Amino acid sequence: MIIRIFQVLVRPGKESAFSDFFHRTAIPLMRGTDGIISVLPGAARPESPREFSFVMVWKDIDALKRFAGEDYQNPHIDPAEAELVQSRSIKHYDLVQNTTHGKGFESTESL
Repeated sequence: MIIRIFQVLVRPGKESAFSDFFHRTAIPLMRGTDGIISVLPGAARPESPREFSFVMVWKDIDALKRFAGEDYQNPHIDPAEAELVQSRSIKHYDLVQNTTHGKGFESTESL
């Protein structure tokens, strides 16, 4: 499984508009996307009012590529949010799960 962490920094003064887009459009869209095992949306906090994020767990790299295309390592945004976003970042990781045979954790790639 693949962890995908998507972070957005909203343009100053666009916090309310982006929050509306995030809650009404982005969260439902991601929760309804085939191949996603889990979606954890992160809304802005008082100390970081312009920052939003998604932590997503994807079934595998193929599922992620079906959604984002071969260029999955670059963040893509919906055209409706383009004028609201100052910057964005994306990171990918292999999910690590508890092992049942011994102490510690293993990547799901080796299970």
